[in-house]
Amino acid sequence: MRNEALTGYLLHQRPYQEKRALYYLFSKEHGVISGIGKKGAPLFEPLQLFATGKRDLKTFSQITIAPVTANKPPSETTQNNPCQKISGQNQYAALYLNEILWRLLPQEDTAPNLWQHYEASLNRLKQPLTNTELRLCLREFEQQLFIQLGFAMALTEDSLGNSIAADSIYRFAPDAGFLAINQQANEQASAIANAFTGFEIQSMAALGITEATLSSFSRLYRQLIDHLLDHKPLQSRKLWQQQQRYQH
Repeated sequence: MRNEALTGYLLHQRPYQEKRALYYLFSKEHGVISGIGKKGAPLFEPLQLFATGKRDLKTFSQITIAPVTANKPPSETTQNNPCQKISGQNQYAALYLNEILWRLLPQEDTAPNLWQHYEASLNRLKQPLTNTELRLCLREFEQQLFIQLGFAMALTEDSLGNSIAADSIYRFAPDAGFLAINQQANEQASAIANAFTGFEIQSMAALGITEATLSSFSRLYRQLIDHLLDHKPLQSRKLWQQQQRYQH
């Protein structure tokens, strides 16, 4: 590409020489793209820039915050409002979204639907949210990320293709799905890490991500995220946990 105009959000950056930085940008046009640009690009703001280069590492120039689009309704322009910033615990949530994107998405793989969901999620995170609303926002975004990565989780059948039984116990294996725990082990199911009841899974399938199923989806999606990351720690998760400890 040569002086190609891009619109996107900064996911991650590292220092590169004295006045420049290595940027990972989630662009509307090409998905995650990395490049070198002048230091100072902000997080969580829509950016406009130009990219040049044929290799994986591009040169970014003329990085600016995208102006408010006049013909957008107010509900869609709040992410461009300089008076609205992501703050408090919502900031840790936004950092989490950024980290899973730049660590899991392949570079230069266009993801327009996921990009729109990301922008909408940042817009939600600029609003005051209860802890439940915040967790719903994250789970809904993770679901869209899994779809982009090609992970479709069957919530109606176990790993053998049998229908999920309400009175059975299952454990989740990311590479196989829900594995039924034999009847003799059911009494000890409460001691099995990340066990799910059949009724719990049926509720997830019927209701989707709701307040009633939030805890179940949180456990399920955490297992899948950890699997995709080869169980390497997330810095944003560590920061969030530290913040929660300080609050208590």
